[in-house]
Amino acid sequence: MADPLPAAALDQLFRTARTPNDWAQEAIADDTLHALYDLLKWGPTSANSSPARFVWVRSPEAKAQLAALAMEANRPKILAAPVTVIIGHDLDFPDTMLKLFPARGEMMRGYFQQPGVGEATAMRNGTLQGAYLIIAARSLGLDCGPMSGFDNAGVDKAFFAGTRIQSNFICCLGHGKPESIFPRNPRLTFDEAGRIA
Repeated sequence: MADPLPAAALDQLFRTARTPNDWAQEAIADDTLHALYDLLKWGPTSANSSPARFVWVRSPEAKAQLAALAMEANRPKILAAPVTVIIGHDLDFPDTMLKLFPARGEMMRGYFQQPGVGEATAMRNGTLQGAYLIIAARSLGLDCGPMSGFDNAGVDKAFFAGTRIQSNFICCLGHGKPESIFPRNPRLTFDEAGRIA
């Protein structure tokens, strides 16, 4: 077992990490995006199914296209952020099981192709991978602005045409402007959020 992370790392990942509403104009290099993915891909998913798919929206044209599909309050955030990643999940992910779970790939492909199983698995595990993306980005010193508030069907048509990938949420990445951060809201206590059974 590994030792607990130091307090400074926990602060960066959780306690002092915040969601900015405006972004510094500081580009994110391709190498950083690759490093981010190379971290998040190791997060666990059901049978290593890894159904998440990502579009890293960076060009002015793609940012404008995505912003036009977002609710009005989210448009300036997308346009200002160096990158906004679309996190989707691929309903055809069972076809990757021979590669991703070679010991029992054929069996797992058949299991995930059962009605209802693949859809639920893709959504659940794709969402997990989106959360891993946030933690990976913060670990690399990036700020994150995850959001819904966009036309999922429109995004799917614009960015995932010809596939069975469905968008889940989007997340702005970059270095946030400190003055754009709202005061921290409270969280539920341990006992408010759950119980030990």
